[in-house]
Amino acid sequence: MEGKFTEQPIVDTLKINYMPYAMSVIVSRAIPEIDGLKPSHRKLLYTMFKMGLLKGQKTKSANVVGQTMKLNPHGDMAIYETLVRLTTGNMALLHPLVESKGNFGRVYSRDMKFAAPRYTEVKLTEICEEMFRDIDKDTVDFVDNYDGTMTEPVLLPSAFPNILVNPNQGIAVGMASNICSFNLREVCEATIAYIKNDNIDLIEYLKAPDFSTGGQIILNEQEMRKIYATGRGSFKVRAKYRFDKQNSCIEIYEIPYTTTTEAIIEAVAEIIKSGKIKDITDIRDETDLEGLKITIDIRRSSDPDTIMNKLFKLTPLEDSFGCNFNILIDQKPMVLGVLGILDHWIQFRMECIRRKCRFEIEKKRERLHLLTGLSKILLDIDKAIRIIRNTEQDSEVIPNLMNGFDIDREQAEFIAEIRLRNLNKEYIIKQTSDIENLRKEIADLEDIYSRDSRILDIICSQLSEIAKKYGQERRTEIISEHQVEEITEDNFIEDYNVRLFLTNQGYIKKISLVSLRASGEHKLKEDDYIIQELETRNKTDLLLFSNLGVVYKLKTHELSDSKASSLGDYLNNILKLEENEKIVKMIATDDYKGHILFAYENGKMAKITLSSYATKTNRKKLANAYNTESPLIDMFYLEEDGDFAAFSSIDKVLVFNTSQINPKTTRDSQGVWVLKSKKGSVLRKILPLKDANLSDPEYYRANIPAIGCYLKDEDKEDNQIRIF
Repeated sequence: MEGKFTEQPIVDTLKINYMPYAMSVIVSRAIPEIDGLKPSHRKLLYTMFKMGLLKGQKTKSANVVGQTMKLNPHGDMAIYETLVRLTTGNMALLHPLVESKGNFGRVYSRDMKFAAPRYTEVKLTEICEEMFRDIDKDTVDFVDNYDGTMTEPVLLPSAFPNILVNPNQGIAVGMASNICSFNLREVCEATIAYIKNDNIDLIEYLKAPDFSTGGQIILNEQEMRKIYATGRGSFKVRAKYRFDKQNSCIEIYEIPYTTTTEAIIEAVAEIIKSGKIKDITDIRDETDLEGLKITIDIRRSSDPDTIMNKLFKLTPLEDSFGCNFNILIDQKPMVLGVLGILDHWIQFRMECIRRKCRFEIEKKRERLHLLTGLSKILLDIDKAIRIIRNTEQDSEVIPNLMNGFDIDREQAEFIAEIRLRNLNKEYIIKQTSDIENLRKEIADLEDIYSRDSRILDIICSQLSEIAKKYGQERRTEIISEHQVEEITEDNFIEDYNVRLFLTNQGYIKKISLVSLRASGEHKLKEDDYIIQELETRNKTDLLLFSNLGVVYKLKTHELSDSKASSLGDYLNNILKLEENEKIVKMIATDDYKGHILFAYENGKMAKITLSSYATKTNRKKLANAYNTESPLIDMFYLEEDGDFAAFSSIDKVLVFNTSQINPKTTRDSQGVWVLKSKKGSVLRKILPLKDANLSDPEYYRANIPAIGCYLKDEDKEDNQIRIF
């Protein structure tokens, strides 16, 4: 194996092998130039221009592909795919450059395939006149094609900023380009305004990007200004829809430029399958010759706007367009803002007009030179005829004319080529009468050539004319981000009435009230029993208090929907409780308003504001949920203050109102004395007054703290079982 390999530093390998390839892809393939075209586009359009397809009839696409191969040394399908994107049929461009007949697929469809080139027909669209304006007047440089048999333009002398009007995307080696499209009329007006005043507020003229597929742009003005300034950033585009009330379906008729109908349908179908949005029953593609249409069937009771807001969040019906305005300027890639692009385009266009002026000046000077010579024979036509007639050899005609009239060879050649019938005074006077006009035109062209202000006026005039002739109304609607509802995870949670059941052994059941009405007896484990029932809604927060002074927080919707015939969720598994820990009480809230009343065995009670349990983060466990120095007898959620009855271990009862207890924000506050101890008595039970069944509640009422009054015999009889 020795001698078969040679060592080479990696840096040298990169320079020799990698860099030429990378530069070739960047400069000659993937990144657009200031005329808004990549080399493949330019070669194709120029071929069609040379084939006379700007004014003539359409020709088969196969002819165009074949002719383009003289300039573009790639496979026929690569060239045809380039052609497809430029056509009116494909709808990828705001202002297509190729007028087409036949099936060219659609930019918004991934699976709709274009027909073979032998079946389709193409020609250049009318706007291409502006792309090729004055190309035959030396406005741009030409180079040899790959085999040196013909020449092609380095750039097209586009008379409008096509780079901003038609979208372009390219992935090179180590860099990429993604340029969104803007409305032609807005671009022209913005360019004119910028030429006249460097300090314009661009967003006043160029409202936002505009796409051939329509939709809606969610305008964040700050982000858009950043894109305009730097050429980088992103914005959101969303679909347009209408609601067919009669058939209870949503019809989507415009989608973001960055996605396809198939991607949308697949995403929505997945949502239907997973049950995330239960109000959608079906989705189908009803795109036809009239245009794009995706139909979503929904339940009649559903709100279409709510459903669409959820779909915007979950599917490509709302998508982001990432801008990367990377353009080749003099064969160097540059990321430019919009004004930077306009600066370079204006410079490029000024150079095109200068070159055209120089070309026309030279042509007119040549013509003036010839006519000046012709004017000299006007003085003596007979002499000219005599010189020609008396010259014996043909080769002596030109020198004799030069000597006879003191003119140069070009002038003599021009005079000698005049037909015999035109050697009359009228013809020569008519020809030479243009001399003065030519001199004026040359002077005017020289003035244009030397003065930037006049060139800029011409550019503005051309832009104004193009905007008027080809301008269209915006296709993409602009909506402010303030008009868009913020969609959070809560929007996807169904809200309905539920009843929660907590058992002594730590099981919790969430049963919808609809299901509960049809339920039979509760299924419970042996020796288990229900310790609390709570009616709430599916979108509330659930506070679960344990016997160890800890509160666990759950979202009610996180509990699985159960039936009475099931055991429910086991809280030990969900909350990962300690060995001797159990949940003793649950409280549900959606706004954290109100208070919790904690009653302790030592007779103290604490009224804690519920907001003390609200957290900005999604913490699932809060320590020090209540004071644990004395055993907790019971706790109650208070929407507002109310009357309670406290029962002591020696049959004393105290009726009080919770307004007498000052609220605390410290969760583990010891509270205040409510029921005083006598002979070592303790608090045994506390009930809302309405549940205490006391015959004369006012008999037991006192200002706290108090010992209370002994239970009357008539109250003992009714409450014996309830209390003890």
